[in-house]
Amino acid sequence: MRGFLRRISAVLGTTLGVFVPLAIVGCNAAGHEPDNVYATYGVHNDSHRGNCAYPTCVYPRGPTGPTDPTYPRYWTSRWAMYRVFNDYQTHLPPYAGTPPLPLREGVDYQKSWGTTYYDSEWQGLQGRGAMEEHYEKYCLPIFPFANNYTCSFISLGDTAFFVTYDDRPSWMPPVCLFSPHNHPPERDFIKHLPYAVGDSRQLNFAVQGYSFWVSQSGAIMQTGAAPDQTQNGGILFGYAFDSQPTPDRVDKNEPPYRHPQSFYFSGVPRLPQVPLPNAPIVSQNYTDLAIVRPDPAATWAQVASLDPAKLPACQLFDPPAAATPGLVTNAPGAAAKIPSWGSIGRH
Repeated sequence: MRGFLRRISAVLGTTLGVFVPLAIVGCNAAGHEPDNVYATYGVHNDSHRGNCAYPTCVYPRGPTGPTDPTYPRYWTSRWAMYRVFNDYQTHLPPYAGTPPLPLREGVDYQKSWGTTYYDSEWQGLQGRGAMEEHYEKYCLPIFPFANNYTCSFISLGDTAFFVTYDDRPSWMPPVCLFSPHNHPPERDFIKHLPYAVGDSRQLNFAVQGYSFWVSQSGAIMQTGAAPDQTQNGGILFGYAFDSQPTPDRVDKNEPPYRHPQSFYFSGVPRLPQVPLPNAPIVSQNYTDLAIVRPDPAATWAQVASLDPAKLPACQLFDPPAAATPGLVTNAPGAAAKIPSWGSIGRH
């Protein structure tokens, strides 16, 4: 895969860009933020604080609950992405690996692959911290059109880029600016999410689940993945860590820690006017996470020298007519009316 990136880089020169998946996106009701600065409830920026459940966007923990885990300083992991489109209402994440029976691959869910690269200590022109999520053949399905193309999301400091490759849709540029204010999650980012007892109980407390649903207005609807709120326009964001510390797979000198287990969230569900990506529930389950520092030359160095001001804006949440034939007659802003991470607070 890294060789593939290098071949693309040779074709595009330095014009590669990428984006990092958000926690929850929205727009503040007062409209004080640009459209490409999304409400992430403290995870990726400190804007839109008026939508947080607490003024500091930090959830207090009870005396009997578990302590918060943290990311390692740097790490690398492959993951399997499950796009669940049938019977998801009664089979909600977190999942212990694949979605449970009776759900069947190819019938009720699709499996694809990707890799995350994270380094909280990286320092560059854009600031501190770097993260890349590379999606192989199937991009992150949170946008209102088909996701059958390879993509990468890279956040460097506060700047988030979106990169595509030879299989990109014809209307997409190779690189675009996703957001000027969207940093990688900090190591203790989980403090911005409520502890979900129901999510944890679902896997017999082998994991610590943290999740909530957000309404289209930006308000927090519910803690925990169940019951499903897709039909009510809700957007799920959840994260699970292993409950018990275990040794690192590679770095044997590192003390045992609670490994990230999965990232689960809402994609764009199937709607009459938006048949694809048909992704009401998505889960990325880590398979081989280890404390391995990413090589910048093979990951984000390709975008580190780009000037964000010279990049085109992304059109992912509100794509052109060519991307979405028949989408509400393709009126301006029509895609933003489809429940998605990009429509929160914008109705």
